[in-house]
Amino acid sequence: MNTYLRLLSFAKPIGKYAVPYLIFTIFSVIFNTMNLALLAPLLTTLFGDQKASAVAEPSSWTDIIGYFNYYTTEIQQNYGAFEALKWVCIVIVLSVFLGNLFRYLSQRVMENLRIHTLLNLRKTVFNNVMDLHVGYFNEQRKGNIIAKIASDVQVVQYSVTSTLQVLFKEPLQLIAYIAILFAISYKLTLFAVLVIPISAFVISNIVKKLKAQATEAQERFGLMVSYLDEALSGIKIIKAFNATDRIKEKFHQENVQYSDLGRKMAYRQQLGSPVSELLGVFMVAVIVMYGGSLVISNQSELSAAAFITYIAIFSQVMRPAKAITESFSTINAGLAAGERVLELIDEKPQVVDQKEPFILKQLNKGIAFKDVSFSYNHTPVLQHINLVIPRGFTVALVGPSGGGKSTLMDLIPRFIDPQQGCISFDGMDSKSISSESLRAQIGIVNQESILFNDSIASNIAFGKPDASPQEIESAAKIANAHEFIVNTKHGYNSNIGDRGTKLSGGQKQRICIARAVLKNPPILLLDEATSALDTESEYLVQDALNKLMENRTTLVIAHRLSTIQKADLILVLDKGRIIEQGTHHELLFQEGLYSKLIDKQQFSTA
Repeated sequence: MNTYLRLLSFAKPIGKYAVPYLIFTIFSVIFNTMNLALLAPLLTTLFGDQKASAVAEPSSWTDIIGYFNYYTTEIQQNYGAFEALKWVCIVIVLSVFLGNLFRYLSQRVMENLRIHTLLNLRKTVFNNVMDLHVGYFNEQRKGNIIAKIASDVQVVQYSVTSTLQVLFKEPLQLIAYIAILFAISYKLTLFAVLVIPISAFVISNIVKKLKAQATEAQERFGLMVSYLDEALSGIKIIKAFNATDRIKEKFHQENVQYSDLGRKMAYRQQLGSPVSELLGVFMVAVIVMYGGSLVISNQSELSAAAFITYIAIFSQVMRPAKAITESFSTINAGLAAGERVLELIDEKPQVVDQKEPFILKQLNKGIAFKDVSFSYNHTPVLQHINLVIPRGFTVALVGPSGGGKSTLMDLIPRFIDPQQGCISFDGMDSKSISSESLRAQIGIVNQESILFNDSIASNIAFGKPDASPQEIESAAKIANAHEFIVNTKHGYNSNIGDRGTKLSGGQKQRICIARAVLKNPPILLLDEATSALDTESEYLVQDALNKLMENRTTLVIAHRLSTIQKADLILVLDKGRIIEQGTHHELLFQEGLYSKLIDKQQFSTA
């Protein structure tokens, strides 16, 4: 129940939709019920005595059928049977028109509520996902997150709002039918309503396992989307290693399990309708036999027309009753999907700003690491790092893979926070600084070229959306990208495809460098920024980066040690610790790990 109420909270302001929906639904129920109540005067007019005897005006305003019979008889006595039939038909047509009109209006309101709920829910989920720390995505399947945002939210939209619609309309309709039935014959009705709780009990037993199955189905769907994402992302490797058939089989097996689960759920859901309908027909048959015997033997106060009307109305009672019982199966699927969505909404980012964070406008002194440690799943990655990076210094990080270089760099823009110690900017603890203002001072070029399915100009201007075409072109020239850009079909307006697939590795990297150049930040983070370039482009881009790094605080990760020989400080990291530090010549003189790495690279080059 708590899950349902939380999901319903995304429909706020619900009163904006609930009040008009309730009004339209009430009128729809009134006219829909009136259609059936008019059967009695219609049958009396058609098959009754042509010289109808006078009928007394009903003493109670609740005797709706009595009023219809009274006025129909009055018209028949004064104007004839055909005139009475004509007016009955006019009233029936008008009642059907109004009933359908109000039903349509209520459905429009409910559709607005459904879309409004979907909009709020999907916005909340996506916003929370984007606010999560970077480490969260290293531990989760991307396909599972996509499934929650896309599929699960859609399931919640239809199941929860549809159930809300049933809870509003169907009980009102059921009450209206039962009220009419009591007005016709309270004895028969007391006997007849026993079918409703019996039907509800039977249906609830049929669908009680649906929630567990629905939860498993959503998990399976998320896993299937993950396989799909991995297959599309790694299509070149899959084909290169002749693994196409293996990947097809892996996806097929998951698809089969998901489909089997969906089939079992459908069987249970579909079983509810015929069972409740069978119970309803059985009850109608019993009432027809019992009530009919009384009418035939003249022991009933009901006329034949009233008895037929009673049977017609009672046959409709099962429709809202069936809708209510079937809604239990729908809500189970919605709650299962809803719990997965709420789980994502409840995920809290580990990197959060203080209530009134400090706004960093510029870097005046520098960056300092004081006894910084960090672990992934209790595995130490950085251990007791102490480091000072003065403003305008270039610091290079070198060492074996897995030494903690990328983790150290991720701490600066607060993608992650240190678990021990602190990082300060101009003496201010990074945790007290606004993440947005801190990242505004930082430009990043990663080893992996991360681009978006957009134009070249839009990708370069990603960090500065209001940049002029001249500024974009100037940044591209510095990054040695202008020449190949103007040779593309549409120049700077050329679309680069998904993740930049229309560009070569070197071209993608130069676009990323141009993006950092355009932002013109005081702090630069370069993670193997020239690794994907050919020798000539590497020289030109490295020269541009050297100019860009002047008077800027720069942190560089480099495996090609020849590119960082002019760094002000070189740190050698191994197993999360700084084991050597100094300039290029100082480290060579120490003849430690750095010197060995230099010798290995020179030997490899030779």
